[in-house]
Amino acid sequence: MKKIVLTLALSALSVAALAQGKDLKVAIDPTYEPFTFKTADGKPTGFDVDIASALCEQIKRKCVFVEQVWDSMIPGLQAKKYDAIISSMSITEDRLKVVDFTDKYYNTPSKIIIKNDIKFSDVASLKGKKIGVLKGSTQEKYANGELKKVGVVVTPYEAQDQVYLDIKSGRLDGTVADIVEVTGGFLSKPEGKDYVAVGPELYIPKYFGGGAGVAIRKGDKALKDELNAAIKTIRANGTYKTINDKYFKMDVYGTK
Repeated sequence: MKKIVLTLALSALSVAALAQGKDLKVAIDPTYEPFTFKTADGKPTGFDVDIASALCEQIKRKCVFVEQVWDSMIPGLQAKKYDAIISSMSITEDRLKVVDFTDKYYNTPSKIIIKNDIKFSDVASLKGKKIGVLKGSTQEKYANGELKKVGVVVTPYEAQDQVYLDIKSGRLDGTVADIVEVTGGFLSKPEGKDYVAVGPELYIPKYFGGGAGVAIRKGDKALKDELNAAIKTIRANGTYKTINDKYFKMDVYGTK
């Protein structure tokens, strides 16, 4: 009897150990510098990747990154191709209908970016201009809701870096993008020297939600609770600030 009890106890410990060390498959779209992109040798890097790794360390799981095209991120999560999305996904009412989110781990505004020789007074002054946006993004939702109705031509792209390529080639007049991402991924580079951010900072909740969180499948409360605790821990122990300061000169956690 003692042997059976001991065997059962060891089995339970083994199951617990396996569960604790289980890989956490994390979806990323590596075309969103400086949040998620690739090094020259193809390794995923960026703010989102470092945050994901820090959260995995806290919950004692190994992060395994799965590259995914942006507009199929949520379907892939629902199909159990991965366990979480940590790739600058904003917490919006529409998305909350189909997935759950942790608390935010950052919140930065979006802006309209156009060539500096375009005279801008308000969105109506962009009538006839061609704006590229990331397909399935909050920026696309804003552009369709506010820019298209004043005559702006809005074109969705599978990846944000494709938008920048078409701006560079002259096929687009600009974009709507997260101000931190577009600064690091375009405006600060030679190809962005003739472009500027215009208009107010865009925080409009119905389009942009309440910051970026970790998306998980509906009902996965255990993982949500673990990740929320991990976000609080890395905010408190200095890990978040170290990662933040590696990429940015401002605190991207935000006040909103």
